[in-house]
Amino acid sequence: MGGVPSVDDADETRPTLLPALAREVEEFVSAAGWDQAPQLFALVPTAELIAQQPELREQLDPAASLTPIAQEELPGEDLGDALASIVWPDAVTGCALAQEIVVLPPDAEAEIDSVAEDTTVLRRVAAEHPQRREARLVAAVLRDGTAACVLRLRGDQDRPDEIVEHPELAPNLTGALLQTLRP
Repeated sequence: MGGVPSVDDADETRPTLLPALAREVEEFVSAAGWDQAPQLFALVPTAELIAQQPELREQLDPAASLTPIAQEELPGEDLGDALASIVWPDAVTGCALAQEIVVLPPDAEAEIDSVAEDTTVLRRVAAEHPQRREARLVAAVLRDGTAACVLRLRGDQDRPDEIVEHPELAPNLTGALLQTLRP
């Protein structure tokens, strides 16, 4: 992976760096298809990675400021608990998480609110909702608090995949990821 703009080129590149990395992670995960477990990535400075592991030079874009590095499978069933147990070393500039979710239309909120306390029932209601859409969410954060999110809504025979990008698509998730970068 690699191939994102270098943050050192100019300050105007900084706002586009993280969204580009989030898109790169989503495209990488997307290549393996759907029905995947959540995947965590460390975002590390490319130059430092090449300096420590010169044999990777041919696989990486040396002009890229950061490179996403896939991590081992997250432990346990609960994503929140898994993220709460992670503390990145200083060499990690940021992190990204790709996970599959179910997206419901806004009018389903009342139905969901009535069962929100029971996560098992909540998941069942979401999975069975006639207007649900499967999606893959990638949330990425940097130590400076910058966040980016990319959501790929799964298409079907009637509609193609749809991509939505906004830094505030998943504020709870980006907050949890930022906590993994705490000093």
